[in-house]
Amino acid sequence: MHIFVGLGNPGPKYAGNRHNIGFMALDRIADDHGFGPWRSKFQGQISEGRLGSAKVLLLKPDTFMNLSGQSVGEAMRFYKLEPSDITVFHDELDLAPGKVRVKMGGGHAGHNGLRSIHGHIGEAYKRVRLGIGHPGRKDLVSHYVLHDFGKADQEWLDDVLRGVSDGAPMLAQGDSGKFLNAVSLRTNPPRSSTTKPKADSKPADPAPEPEDTRSAMQKLMDKFR
Repeated sequence: MHIFVGLGNPGPKYAGNRHNIGFMALDRIADDHGFGPWRSKFQGQISEGRLGSAKVLLLKPDTFMNLSGQSVGEAMRFYKLEPSDITVFHDELDLAPGKVRVKMGGGHAGHNGLRSIHGHIGEAYKRVRLGIGHPGRKDLVSHYVLHDFGKADQEWLDDVLRGVSDGAPMLAQGDSGKFLNAVSLRTNPPRSSTTKPKADSKPADPAPEPEDTRSAMQKLMDKFR
């Protein structure tokens, strides 16, 4: 069994925030793969289902971001799982918007949700880093992550969430490479090798005939050759 954890803050006030992209990813997976209804447990919202042959529990902590580890630790202990059975989906300031990376273990890089999880289960869990970009200055980070995605973000955001959902079965099987390929097919779809001319394009003018510089006598002689 695996637990997919989405990080965010509960309630409609925060639903569209950049900080809540982890919640958004789990909502898309649940909708696309026929998971059961959300219900309250482990200080969060859970939904159960299968991704391929793997049984997966989706968990969205209700503890607010800074205390996410309480919910994750409780669920992990209940099912007698190891940290390696946990995958956390979270916003990543150090990746450009639309970029997705998978990481196993390591530090929390100042992310309050990851810091809390580190404190409850250690660092040996998998993370899906969902790029949201950086506002440019450290003092602007809190304002940036706690505000909604803009209209200009909606297209790439939808592509990322669809790609994460497409690749979720591969991620549950432990194949991060195939998962990232599925995301890439949404965010960077291959282009056709053939291109059609524009409807209003005109055919090129024919090349002009070269000027005949022969004399009349030369033309007559050439005619009988």
